[in-house]
Amino acid sequence: MTEHTPAGRRAAVLGSPIDHSLSPVLHRAAYRALGLDTWSYGRFEVDEQALPGFVADLGSDWAGLSLTMPLKRAVIPLLDEIGDTAASVGAVNTVTFAADGRRLGDNTDVPGMVEALRERGVTRVAGAAVLGAGATASSALAALAQICDGEVAAYVRSPERAAEMRGWGERLGVRVRTGSWEEAARAFEAPLVIATTPAGATDALAAAVPGAPGTLFDVLYEPWPTALAAAWAARGGEVVGGLDLLVHQAVLQVEAMTGIAPAPLKQMRAAGQAALTSR
Repeated sequence: MTEHTPAGRRAAVLGSPIDHSLSPVLHRAAYRALGLDTWSYGRFEVDEQALPGFVADLGSDWAGLSLTMPLKRAVIPLLDEIGDTAASVGAVNTVTFAADGRRLGDNTDVPGMVEALRERGVTRVAGAAVLGAGATASSALAALAQICDGEVAAYVRSPERAAEMRGWGERLGVRVRTGSWEEAARAFEAPLVIATTPAGATDALAAAVPGAPGTLFDVLYEPWPTALAAAWAARGGEVVGGLDLLVHQAVLQVEAMTGIAPAPLKQMRAAGQAALTSR
């Protein structure tokens, strides 16, 4: 475990809406487990218009920020430097502040996805499918660039979204074939399906889950299980959920913000699960 000396540090998650975020639960659990008694982690309702002012007002006691929608791309112009992973997907979900005041952006969603899948034994797949488009879908493509040997089928709702996903595929070195949302059930032929859509968007697809499906990674954690995840599990498929992603990406955020590694994965997951159960 590496050592970190500054006391009284602050961090927070920003987004809009933000009330549902489990990030405070996970990060505070990490601070307790690591003995960082003077660290605090908050939650702030911040939209794209308010973000520049919020960041400009932060003092030297701030260690980092977690960013959720709609800020993952809006924050980029406010940063001094972004990491390779964040640059590859055009999305930052983690900001840390260097000792000299520089604002550094990174993306822990991509390695978080890879680690969540690895934890369930999914390290290589011959092909995959993605449901949806947007920032989370581009992160899914970046994760698949590391573990998928073949083509990725992306099912989206508009020609514009389809073109966007093919563009991300070209940038990330992933062979992407797009299909319309009306044929999204064809995704279930793939050994790995990553659902990146909002709550309720895949409910109508639950009845189409075949017998003995492969692995479903549904990035939602509330409500849970989704209708699709429940149907998938009932048919004997492996299901990786949004809490798995949230915990793994938060582990990497805690390590980046505190300088302490490894972060306490077990305690963070237990806290997140308890919080969801109590809702």
